[in-house]
Amino acid sequence: MPQATAPHLTTAPNIDVPDDFYEALIEAHQGLSTDESHAFNARLVLVLANHIGSTPVLREAFAAATRS
Repeated sequence: MPQATAPHLTTAPNIDVPDDFYEALIEAHQGLSTDESHAFNARLVLVLANHIGSTPVLREAFAAATRS
């Protein structure tokens, strides 16, 4: 049986309508204080990290974010 390859971080553009995503993200922050906005971002990171579910992929994301 062939071994499955480990998943890798997708770094190529992959959001179907980026402007809609950005608008939704900005809307999610409307009315939040700076502290609330930071807390929202932290929760969002944890939700998305759970969705990804792969520590190697998350480590790739950390490295990509560090380079950005």
